[in-house]
Amino acid sequence: MAKTNNFRPYDGVKRALDVAGAAVGLVVLSPVIAVTALLVAVKLGRPVIFSQPRPGRGGEIFTLYKFRSMRNVDEAKGWVTDAQRLTPFGRALRATSLDELPSLWNVLRGDMSFVGPRPLLVEYLDRYTPEQARRHEVRPGITGLAQANGRNALSWEDKFALDVRYVDGRSLLLDAKVLLATVKSVVSRDGISQEGHATMTKFGEADA
Repeated sequence: MAKTNNFRPYDGVKRALDVAGAAVGLVVLSPVIAVTALLVAVKLGRPVIFSQPRPGRGGEIFTLYKFRSMRNVDEAKGWVTDAQRLTPFGRALRATSLDELPSLWNVLRGDMSFVGPRPLLVEYLDRYTPEQARRHEVRPGITGLAQANGRNALSWEDKFALDVRYVDGRSLLLDAKVLLATVKSVVSRDGISQEGHATMTKFGEADA
């Protein structure tokens, strides 16, 4: 995927705010990060950090970091599907978004922003329509317009429409609204998973 030239003056300001926010967040939240890491090690084992390649701005691949929230696959114990691997502790991590804390490092590095379309799987790249692929015109975010308006309760089509709406309307005010709405969503625990699923069906796969 080619790099985008859809640059706006706000993007420079946004990057400066991201660097400052991520640096402060990593320092201020270091006790929370340390305690969460310890709990993950005790509850789910190692590795504590989940890392996976994801497409960023322009479709360039980077390594996303999060706290792991699932047990390792173990066919003998029946831990195969997401529903079987996701423990109550893992659900709590996701519901509170504590699993996202290591992604502050991605923001500091410039892989991600605080606000933008969520970075999805690399395998989705060739499944997007040209309009949906516009979500890669900006850095992916820890949270985004879709996460502030339903999270996993939304259909993929609705998520992508909101992603593109963010790309076209991004501004300091919109980012502030998304962050506030995300806090409300986390507190109320709305849209943590798709109905009938532990997380959400993969894009391009029929709902089972």
